[in-house]
Amino acid sequence: MQAAPSSPTPKVSVVIVNWNGGDLLQRCVTDLCAQTYQPHEIIVVDNASSDGSGHAIEQAFPQVKVIHAGSNLGFAAGNNLAVKLAAPDSEWIALLNPDAFPEPDWLKALVDAAVAQPEFAIFGSRLMDANTRTLLDGVGDAYHVSGLVWREAHGQPLQPSFLERREIFSTCAAAGLYRRDVFDAIGGFDEDYFCYVEDIDLGFRYQLLGHRCLYVPESVANHVGSALTGKRSDFSVYYGHRNLVWTFVKNMPGILFWLCLPLHLLLNLITVAYFIKVGQGKVILRAKRDALYGLPDTWRKRRTIQSQRVASISHIWRLLNKKLSRRAT
Repeated sequence: MQAAPSSPTPKVSVVIVNWNGGDLLQRCVTDLCAQTYQPHEIIVVDNASSDGSGHAIEQAFPQVKVIHAGSNLGFAAGNNLAVKLAAPDSEWIALLNPDAFPEPDWLKALVDAAVAQPEFAIFGSRLMDANTRTLLDGVGDAYHVSGLVWREAHGQPLQPSFLERREIFSTCAAAGLYRRDVFDAIGGFDEDYFCYVEDIDLGFRYQLLGHRCLYVPESVANHVGSALTGKRSDFSVYYGHRNLVWTFVKNMPGILFWLCLPLHLLLNLITVAYFIKVGQGKVILRAKRDALYGLPDTWRKRRTIQSQRVASISHIWRLLNKKLSRRAT
């Protein structure tokens, strides 16, 4: 395992992947430029937006590097492209969604945590619901033994327990900080995912290599959530539930794969039944069909990932959520 960057003032490249972000993107970049800890650079990858939002950022913020992808690469490939083109001396990559609006100390809190606690390689922000400013959007991503994923404390009122730093499974990529050398070493996001669950897959692979994740409540971003793709749209259902399968198959280590596989199969059956009931049967069946079609490639990826695993089975088991309820404690 490589040592963490040790600079007291590490350089950070902030990456935003945009697709028709409009006024949301403008607000996000405005807040980012007002940070008390200034990023080394700001990179916006514009995935062939039809609303002109990428060009608008170029005109309003000449200091921002805008990469015009030419087509919609998706969240995973868009971020990977930005990291490849980021300044080589940036030790950290901060990811921010166009619909996530960082408070002034957002980046400073993440960097301070990274310097103070170098045993961690990912740092997650406290996401607040941008519409209410009183409810949480999430305090980290949970991974259940069945392969189900969610943002912990989503929709809950802020409580004292959510203002304490703690180790988490992964951070939501709407606002988080990643060690750049590890990101590069593991190949970044899995581009086959396109979008959805790719951040948990990335966090899982960090964990398997022995790199831990810390929730930093002092780092706050106000998140709209699914502002561009829609909550429970056919788009989000398809990619989310296809990628759930691939994430479990690729990453669940050793004996845990076989012990948890019956639960994962049950989860998929329940999910299919639920979406058929609510009128989205075609899209959920297509998602699971395509997940099965992709299993040969996914299994090949699993062999590589598991052959490089450093973390113990007991460490991963400790991080997995084993409760039936999504409510955080």
